[in-house]
Amino acid sequence: MGLVRNIGFDRFPEQGKYKGRTVRVCFEYDLSRTVDGVVIRDDAEFPGRTIIQLDDGRVVLASECQFQLLDD
Repeated sequence: MGLVRNIGFDRFPEQGKYKGRTVRVCFEYDLSRTVDGVVIRDDAEFPGRTIIQLDDGRVVLASECQFQLLDD
């Protein structure tokens, strides 16, 4: 459990430009195996998390994978 000063019942970090964008994700730089997904959170301020919902249902942090924007 934790406490973050700008996350609460009525407050949430401002979201950045990647929220809602479609991405292609790989792990360990292995471009032969990718999965698409959508950025569901992209904090523009503290705590600075980017979270991706993959098409197969998994949810990963951007710090756990590599991703490329698909909908430029």
